[in-house]
Amino acid sequence: MKKLISIAVSLTILIVIYWKIDFPRLIEVFQNTDKLWMAISLGMVVPLTMLTAWRLQQLTPSRTRLGFGEANRLILTASVLNMVLPSKMGDIVKAYFIRERGHLEGSLSLSLVVFEKACDMLSLLLWCAFGLTLYPEKDWLFWIMTASVVFGLIIGLLLITSRQFANLLFQFVGKLAPKKIRLKIAKLRDSWTEMHKYFWRDKRHLLKITLTSIIIWFGHLLQIWFFTLTLKAWVPFLAHLALAPLAILAGLLPLTFAGVGTRDAALIAFYQPYMNAPTAAALGLLCTSRYLLPALGGIPFLGQYLTTIQNMRKTQNKF
Repeated sequence: MKKLISIAVSLTILIVIYWKIDFPRLIEVFQNTDKLWMAISLGMVVPLTMLTAWRLQQLTPSRTRLGFGEANRLILTASVLNMVLPSKMGDIVKAYFIRERGHLEGSLSLSLVVFEKACDMLSLLLWCAFGLTLYPEKDWLFWIMTASVVFGLIIGLLLITSRQFANLLFQFVGKLAPKKIRLKIAKLRDSWTEMHKYFWRDKRHLLKITLTSIIIWFGHLLQIWFFTLTLKAWVPFLAHLALAPLAILAGLLPLTFAGVGTRDAALIAFYQPYMNAPTAAALGLLCTSRYLLPALGGIPFLGQYLTTIQNMRKTQNKF
């Protein structure tokens, strides 16, 4: 039901956007795109997916390390499931797959995925904070967003580096949360504690994973900048480093289907100084392709995991 509501919200926002910007002008923007930059920008999905799979491979212990091919299949399959399951459950399913294949214990496999997503979020916030700090024309709204992003980055870094701070924060959130999700918070706290114990044992390995995550997200932001070149628009790269992460963060709000709608509206609003609304709407569609293409690539591998998903539903209370 929640998924249907999110799809309805996304469609409503898109209808309003396309009605206001004049849909034929959007078609015209795509007709005038630079075909070479289109191929380059869309093609970046492949190396970015492979680099993300390599990071997942490096996260698992060497004695039970995932094969590079299987890591790619898991990343692509999780992309499919994230499109159809609520709350990024595809990543949780990925942890279950890792456990079922015998690579890690259940709690540690969940810790691995939690750490992976934490690295992604912190890397995105890091680039956003860097871009916003250097963004030349900040009004009061941008100052608020800059402060919020920096605050979120500091909290995230404290969660990663300080086990005591993490425990205090989880306890505080657990007291405020409704009873229905307190158990989930408790499981996340346990996974977070185990993640601390596991990843801080080898600081050199931790540094490698962290730097890889920062590079991955620089690649994602570079891909979106290439999209602007595809649309024959010009956005200064430092300004782009501030604006693109803000739009991505808007797409993470649990309101719409895969961020469609909220991300598009944010792109139109934030990129207004550099491109007109139809071009920004086209940029939103290209950004959506970043999620759609890996999902399409994962469909051929989904069937082999369906049985595992069914077993997960039967034993989800034990996981």
